[in-house]
Amino acid sequence: MIQMSGVYQGQKRCQLTHEPSKATITTDAPRDNNGKGEAFSPTDLVSIATGSCMLTVMAILTEKDSLSIEGAHMNVTKEMQPAPRKINRITITLHLPMSLPIEYRNKLEEAALNCPVKKSLNPDIEIPVKFLYDV
Repeated sequence: MIQMSGVYQGQKRCQLTHEPSKATITTDAPRDNNGKGEAFSPTDLVSIATGSCMLTVMAILTEKDSLSIEGAHMNVTKEMQPAPRKINRITITLHLPMSLPIEYRNKLEEAALNCPVKKSLNPDIEIPVKFLYDV
């Protein structure tokens, strides 16, 4: 069990703390929802966490198999549904090392598509994922 905490700071901002490490993140409401948009919004965090989870599970898998995805990176786009306001679509592009064996890539992609964050999200959210071996 991991403990986390948060403090509302006013003006639609929260300061979040990961208790074990004391790392902090500030969130801000987006401009289209009466905020300043000066930091990640909570729904931004959900979206980027999905891509981060995918990269993390791929890193775990490749390390077990004596491979590496070092230098891999992602681009994530979040689209909101207006009413009721919620995430409608998270588009993820994962840029992976060209050096990964072709016969290994399906295993790696399957791990990413079954990451814990993605599996925890509402199935109504569209999550197209593109894997590019171009790093």
